[in-house]
Amino acid sequence: MDAPIDTFRPSTLGWLRGTLAGWGTILLAVAGILATLMGYGIFWLGLCAAALLILVWKWLENMAAKYEITEERLIIRRGILSKSIDEIELYRVKDVRIDFSLINQLAGIGRICVASSDETTRGGDLVMRDIERAQERRETLRGLVDTARQKRRVREIDMHEDA
Repeated sequence: MDAPIDTFRPSTLGWLRGTLAGWGTILLAVAGILATLMGYGIFWLGLCAAALLILVWKWLENMAAKYEITEERLIIRRGILSKSIDEIELYRVKDVRIDFSLINQLAGIGRICVASSDETTRGGDLVMRDIERAQERRETLRGLVDTARQKRRVREIDMHEDA
């Protein structure tokens, strides 16, 4: 198997800092702590517990996804107890897009979307959320896609039906 060029997971800390849902979770915990400290009752610690459950859920979700880029493939490993491994041959990648909001940019995370002719993306693009250094990783992936196409002498031809 090829040696990995880059291996990464979605970032839970990046999700906390870079999404509205993450900020909402932080605010939920802070509200619970403040309400309890202000003497409104111990009931408000339930907000902290809810925030902690959300955080643990997101962490487990992120630990269940791992992405590996080699010279010829993008390997997607999913699952904790029941695992699956998908591979996308880089020469089959049609487009690599990056999306990020203003908050994502400030936190240094992004969402990388990969469209390909591979069976893995038949149901839709592969979406990798909350990825740190997303722009750098996208550029690396684009360069490797071009190299894999040149190595295999593959060209993509788009066919459009004229209306």
